[in-house]
Amino acid sequence: MKKQTQYITAAAVAVAAVFVAGCASLPSSAELDKKTADIMQASFRDQGQAKMDRLVLDDANRECMKADVAGKPIDEKWAKAIEAQNMATIKWPAGGQYIGDWKEGEKIAQSGRGMTWTDAAGSENGGNCYNCHQISKEEISFGTLGPSLYNYGKIRGVSNLYAPESAAIIQYTWGKIYNARAYNACSQMPRAGHKGVLTETQMRHIMALLLDPKSPVNQ
Repeated sequence: MKKQTQYITAAAVAVAAVFVAGCASLPSSAELDKKTADIMQASFRDQGQAKMDRLVLDDANRECMKADVAGKPIDEKWAKAIEAQNMATIKWPAGGQYIGDWKEGEKIAQSGRGMTWTDAAGSENGGNCYNCHQISKEEISFGTLGPSLYNYGKIRGVSNLYAPESAAIIQYTWGKIYNARAYNACSQMPRAGHKGVLTETQMRHIMALLLDPKSPVNQ
């Protein structure tokens, strides 16, 4: 046993010595980033509606990833610039019609399907909202990555969708669903409108689920 232990120890020292000796030739961070990008490009292909452009990083993704790797908040100047860029992408609903049918909204929130290479181009996707949020009390299976949205409208005082005092929270909610990075540069929330995950009609239904006083979310 003693000889075996000595052998293992000697081998570990030898491996460590090789590693230390090779440190001077380790690739730089930029070289590793390029190698990673090359591997990703070589590992995927266009198929169906899943295109290679999904691998392209925009400023928000790039800078937030750098901050995450560094273990520190994103630079404030970059954060403000990213939020401004994303705010400019928000398309407000035609005719100012923000609210749809909460019953349809519940179906969309429950569904996580869509955007795979086997889905027909133009087919409607699910919102997959319960993957990150509690929403209706009737659903007992939900994720906790995002905050609870139960009583979302009620807590925010939306007792009448058409009252002037409800306008600000209604508009904010639409913007947050459309492109969350307009409000938080490194938000992990999917940019449902900006990335074409949900249609304008689907977004109206999700809005109703969250804000309509008749929705079970606000009961």
